[in-house]
Amino acid sequence: MSEARECLAEGAVPIGGATLVWATWQRDGFPERAVSLRELPEANVVGRETVGGAVVLHRIDERVPDVLRLAAATVGTGAVRRTATVGGNIVGSTLRCLLPAALVLDARATVLEPGGVREADLAEVVAKRPVLLSLRWRTPVASAYRKLPGEPGGAPPLVVASALHAGHGTPRRVRVAVRDGYEVLSGIAPGDADADEILDALRGTALGDLPADAWDVVRPQVAALTESRDGDRRDR
Repeated sequence: MSEARECLAEGAVPIGGATLVWATWQRDGFPERAVSLRELPEANVVGRETVGGAVVLHRIDERVPDVLRLAAATVGTGAVRRTATVGGNIVGSTLRCLLPAALVLDARATVLEPGGVREADLAEVVAKRPVLLSLRWRTPVASAYRKLPGEPGGAPPLVVASALHAGHGTPRRVRVAVRDGYEVLSGIAPGDADADEILDALRGTALGDLPADAWDVVRPQVAALTESRDGDRRDR
């Protein structure tokens, strides 16, 4: 970590998979110095409630919640997923396929700066684009993710992510995030209501202006989350 901080302080460009910048570097010239995060232990963790920013997408498996695993599996081709990283997708990409999943997990980011390591929320990560060391979250009761088919050369396909959270001394909450074009919107609703009441509450958030086709995906996801909640109650 200290070596990585020193490199950043000296102006080195941080890279993970370099899938988004390699072609530009080949065209415009390579930076004088770059520092790879691929061997930095703190950036390579994969666990039940954490994933490192340098983790390549094909390593994201059943250890993480379904919403994040499914999101990673839909990014590009197999070849892309073997080189593209979590940090590159959320910080470097304009598509940010993993961002809706991270939002519904209520993830917090750990970022690396020349002055040290600190925690940041996802809004700051997207706006300021720091070096993403890792994401951390609390495991949801249930989660879901769907990316609709896209047209070649067209607008980014619609993405809907959702998760039901419970426990830890707080009321149940349903979180939904949608990528509509290049914009990512999210909303929170009480998680103890029935599906229709949850949907009504979500319409009162930033999600309210979504087109009808987005709600056609949100609706069954919310219904599935409430079924998982009721099943969890019965098991207890």
